[in-house]
Amino acid sequence: MKICVTATAGSLDAVVDPRFGRCQYFVIVDSETMEFEALKNPSISAPGGAGVQAAQAIVNKSIDILITGEIGPNALPILSAAGIKVVTRASGSVANAIEQYNKGELQATTGPTEPAYAGMGRGGGMGRGRGRGMGSRR
Repeated sequence: MKICVTATAGSLDAVVDPRFGRCQYFVIVDSETMEFEALKNPSISAPGGAGVQAAQAIVNKSIDILITGEIGPNALPILSAAGIKVVTRASGSVANAIEQYNKGELQATTGPTEPAYAGMGRGGGMGRGRGRGMGSRR
């Protein structure tokens, strides 16, 4: 089974990075042999949509499980649609997180663990867009 763990460095001894979209590395591990591949996160410095970009990057790696600290509301549906089980609330080293998962100590998440940020609402403001940019006339 291929497990991807968000990490602060590219090794099994690296600490689990609690961020998904802006993690430093993705460490992809074969859970049976513990052989791994470390990938720098291509979306770490994206001005926006880092979670979506990160999700798309790892979907192409044919992983079965993602282990991370937190996951946002835009990345989770992409990973779920690709059949990737998402496990959150992980901490410690990459190797430790995989061990915890294998022992059943970490469970799959059913929803985003990061709150929605400002700007993700439904636009329920009372404005009608009629200001026309005229500003104050004195």
